[in-house]
Amino acid sequence: MKKFGCFVAVLLLLSSTSCVTKKKYLIAENGRLEALQREETLKKQLVDCRDENDQLSARLSQLMRDTADMRRNIRSYREMLNTNLGEQDKLNELLTKKMQELDERERTINQLQDLINAQNEKVQSILQSVKDALMGFSSDELSVREENGKIYVAMSDKLLFQSGSATVDKRGKEALAKLAEVLNKQKDVDVNIEGHTDTKPIHTARFEDNWDLSVIRATSVVRILTKDYGVSPMQIVPSGRGEFMPVADNETADGRSKNRRTEIIIAPKLDELLKILN
Repeated sequence: MKKFGCFVAVLLLLSSTSCVTKKKYLIAENGRLEALQREETLKKQLVDCRDENDQLSARLSQLMRDTADMRRNIRSYREMLNTNLGEQDKLNELLTKKMQELDERERTINQLQDLINAQNEKVQSILQSVKDALMGFSSDELSVREENGKIYVAMSDKLLFQSGSATVDKRGKEALAKLAEVLNKQKDVDVNIEGHTDTKPIHTARFEDNWDLSVIRATSVVRILTKDYGVSPMQIVPSGRGEFMPVADNETADGRSKNRRTEIIIAPKLDELLKILN
């Protein structure tokens, strides 16, 4: 009985030891499987990380290339901007200069316009004074007109001279005296005395031709205005036009009569206008 009991005890001990070993084995196996699973998971995660890292590296490279391109573009834009700013400065400077020139031109134009207006007013005033002074003479004797800013007093040879003569008649001297009163009040005018003839030729001991006659008649009028009536010689210029500036048809007696004339042309001095223009 004692032996049997020992045998049973041994069996119980072995059975108990086997259960413990199997349990440990299962625990160890589960641990190994879990470790393998974790390893696979980590390997997969590592692969995923490597793929993601490759993608990030590729993206980073692309971004670096894009950044380099942007820097080049920015440098190019800056250069263009600096160039454009330089051109803009030049354009602004040119524009400012042109605006100054325009302002100067406008001032000059305004000055010229003021002087022209003053000249026109002066011409009209002198014209009226001449008309008033010569009111007592008929249209057959003289005419007064304004043309291109000048006053023309055309005196016929009936008023001034006998036929073929350069000696001024009494009636002509009266007209010249009236005109001299106006001229003596106008020191800033120029006076041109022009002699004119018709086309009928003349050849005498005194006059070689119509040129001679027209010139000497003009100087005769100048002498009377300056020596007899005190008009300044600095204002007067005599000239002869002969037959070459007719105002009427030389084929008729009336036309020839109109062409035989002495024109006294009164023009305000243009010194101020010339100064501005120069």
